Amino acid sequence: MTTCPNRTSSSRRPSQSKSVDDTTALPPFARLEAPANWRAVELISDLHLDEGDSPTFEAWRRYMASTAADALIILGDLFEVWVGDDAADRPGFAAHCAQVLRETGTRLPVFFMHGNRDFLVGAGLLDGCGVKLLDDPTVLEFAGTRWLLTHGDALCVDDADYVRFRAEVRAPGWQRAFLARPLPERQAIGRDLRSQSETRKRSGASYGDVDPALAQQWLDAVSADVLVHGHTHRPGDHALGARQRIVLSDWDASAAPPRLQVLRLSAAGARRIELA
Repeated sequence: MTTCPNRTSSSRRPSQSKSVDDTTALPPFARLEAPANWRAVELISDLHLDEGDSPTFEAWRRYMASTAADALIILGDLFEVWVGDDAADRPGFAAHCAQVLRETGTRLPVFFMHGNRDFLVGAGLLDGCGVKLLDDPTVLEFAGTRWLLTHGDALCVDDADYVRFRAEVRAPGWQRAFLARPLPERQAIGRDLRSQSETRKRSGASYGDVDPALAQQWLDAVSADVLVHGHTHRPGDHALGARQRIVLSDWDASAAPPRLQVLRLSAAGARRIELA
């Protein structure tokens, strides 16, 4: 297995002249080449694990202990909110999540890509659990197909407020300042953010969706066959010209019916697996 973060091959390097403005400028594309012995790769995203949702956590724990995939890729928002790796150093929910990751990482390669809720997951957690960080976006070369993987929020450019917020909180200076605050203060901010999120969901507010033209531009830039992402909570399969966009499902074990879905990639293509 080889990883080449933050670059594409010279023959496929994206042209910045295609971009419309700074919002839609093409990002650097990382590359992950699967070893020849991989037969199945599974992807999940948007579990939004939270100590107040034990059914979803238990479903995730069972899945992590039983998956027979050769590799697992988490495309962001594994956690509802993550306020710093030091939270996992104390007994509690974050430590339980870290233990599940650690145990799975001893059985198979586990990869993690930041989402819009857990962008503060750092090397302390990932290295301690044997999990490898994937840049967003990354081209996975596997089973004769080039799969373009991203969390998805960077493609939702119509939501101007979120685009500005994302740029602010992804800045290293902002993150250093936030992580310098005492853990209890960060946890209080996290609880407030969860409360705001729940209020927005109950209000029926709509969320932005991926811009199809920009998604096509990304695929063209790296000659990828399929775009796979989460973030939007709108699972489905969409045609993008001759290519395809696959949207992962979020998880909610308490929904009716439960949403506990995994995407499995293999030589036969992509297949959704329902765990409930």
